[in-house]
Amino acid sequence: MRLDKFLKVSRILKRRSVAQEACDAGKVDVNGRPAKPGCKLKTGDIVVVHFAGGALTFRVKMLKESVKKDEAELMYEIIADL
Repeated sequence: MRLDKFLKVSRILKRRSVAQEACDAGKVDVNGRPAKPGCKLKTGDIVVVHFAGGALTFRVKMLKESVKKDEAELMYEIIADL
């Protein structure tokens, strides 16, 4: 699954366009490397999203094309929230 789509489906970021802009600005790392919006995620990947006030680090647990709001948190496991 594409990184920008995962960020939107898992509801970490609100819109796919916002996810694409964050990736293009270098604010998203996958396994320690800056990632582009089209980066293919796999289960077990470590993703860091840098926000203005800190960063969110999580591990990808599940890849699904669409999920309900209450199931979105099952797609990832938060490692650090700074």
